[in-house]
Amino acid sequence: MAEELKTDGESVKVKVTEAGDENTSPDNADGISDNASGDEGAEKGNKTEDTEEVIRQELKAEKERFLRMYAEFDNYKKRCTRDMQDFRKYANESLLRELLPIIDNLERAVQSAESGNSTENSVKEGVELILKDMLRLMEKFHVKAVKAVGQPFDPMFHEAIGQEESREHGDNIVLREFQKGYLLHDRLIRPSMVMVSKAGTKTDSSNTEETKEEEKESPAEEDKKEKEDSTAENESVRE
Repeated sequence: MAEELKTDGESVKVKVTEAGDENTSPDNADGISDNASGDEGAEKGNKTEDTEEVIRQELKAEKERFLRMYAEFDNYKKRCTRDMQDFRKYANESLLRELLPIIDNLERAVQSAESGNSTENSVKEGVELILKDMLRLMEKFHVKAVKAVGQPFDPMFHEAIGQEESREHGDNIVLREFQKGYLLHDRLIRPSMVMVSKAGTKTDSSNTEETKEEEKESPAEEDKKEKEDSTAENESVRE
C-alpha cells in the first residue's frame, strides 16, 4: 500500500506495510524472531538466577541447622560423660548408707565388751543380731549365698579343696563347706570352698572289717603263745 506525502511542494511516495498484511518482508520477520528469542533468554536467565538464590538460601539454612545440631550433640556428650563420672563416683552411696547402722552396732558391741558389763551370752546375741542385719542388707541388694552342702558338685559355683570317701553319699557330693559363696543376681562373685565326696567301694570296706578282726584276734594269739612258752619252760625244769 503506497501513500503520497507532500513536503515543501514535493510529493514523496512511501510504502506502508500494515500489521495484518500477509506479504511481510523477511527482514522484518527476522527482527521479530530475534526480539522473541531475546525475551525468552532474559526470562530463562532470571529464572536461573532465582533458582540459584533459592538453593543458596536453602544451603545456608541447612548449614545453620547442622551447626545447631552438632552443638547440641556435643553438649549431650559432655553431659553424659559428666553423669557417668558422677555415677561411678557415687554408685555405692546407697549401699554404704545402709551399712552405717551395722557399723554403729559393731562399735557398740566392742564398747560393751571393753567395759566389762557384758557377758558371753550377751556378746554372742549381739553378734548374731548384727549378722542378721548384714544378711538382710545383702538380700536387699540381691546378694544371696550359694547352696553347697548336700548338693552335687558344680564347678560353676563350687571350688573343691579335696575329696573324702563316704559310704553315705555318691561321687561328687558336697560334704562340707569351708567358705560360703555368694551370687549377685545371677552372677557369681565368689565360689564356695567345699569338700567333695568320693564313694567308698565294698572291697575297701570288707578289707577294713577284716583288718579290724585281725587286730581283735591278735591279742588272743599272743596270750596263747605265752602260755605255750610257759608250759614248755615248766616241762624243761621238771626234767
